[in-house]
Amino acid sequence: MVLKTFGWSFAVTAAGLVAAVFYGGWAAFGVVAILSVLEISLSFDNAVVNAGILKKMNAFWQKIFLTIGILIAVFGMRLVFPVVIVAVSAQLGPIEAVDLALTDKDRYQELVTDAHPSIAAFGGMFLLMIFLDFIFEDRDIKWLGWLERPLAKLGRIDMLSVCIALIVLLISATFFGAHAHQHGGTHADKTETVFLSGIAGLITYMIVGVSPGSSRTSSKRRRSASTRPRSRPRARASPSRRSSWPARPRSSCSSTWRCWTRRSPSTASSAPSPSPTTSS
Repeated sequence: MVLKTFGWSFAVTAAGLVAAVFYGGWAAFGVVAILSVLEISLSFDNAVVNAGILKKMNAFWQKIFLTIGILIAVFGMRLVFPVVIVAVSAQLGPIEAVDLALTDKDRYQELVTDAHPSIAAFGGMFLLMIFLDFIFEDRDIKWLGWLERPLAKLGRIDMLSVCIALIVLLISATFFGAHAHQHGGTHADKTETVFLSGIAGLITYMIVGVSPGSSRTSSKRRRSASTRPRSRPRARASPSRRSSWPARPRSSCSSTWRCWTRRSPSTASSAPSPSPTTSS
């Protein structure tokens, strides 16, 4: 059962370890092994989070999440995204960046270190928005009710997470981006780079979060449905009270007296007759 479920995962891991030995020796094997253990341990946590997200999606968006989303997360963010960051920051082509990563590791490390402020700002804003939307969400099951209830009330304020994230980004870009660490122990002013990268991460999260099957859209709909005022049901009379009411006439009456006599003949027989009118 274990091999049937994780057979391909074991095979890819073994192939990666063997490739690390041929490429960089046993030192590279140790680095890849440590990264593999770290990635596997983090994947269990991601699986729990993804399960909570998937149950809020419909069948179409579940397939998109498990196919295109996994491809983007595994290959795009771990292989393509670092190469794109290095290529943009060093003004190189994609092929040149890949060749630099394979042939000149020291120079590639310097470029990645110099691009660290933009990478940290982009990824940090994305993760910060996930955290803020999580703590401000009104959940059915509450473990720390004394803390989660006030946070859920604050979460009803529209765009509160975005405002807090922008304040954090402004403080980080002003105080930390002005003295960003670079290769060789030097520092540089990366305020504009940190601010633009953080805005890009925020926009990316907003685009992903407003998709029809996303968990953020589902929680927003659930929150708006819970806060929508409900119409009060109309009160109905009891059967005993309803039976004592006189029946409504089906045809129109020419005078009030005739309508009353049709409703209750007993009352009409005991009531005095109207005085006859004299014609002149």
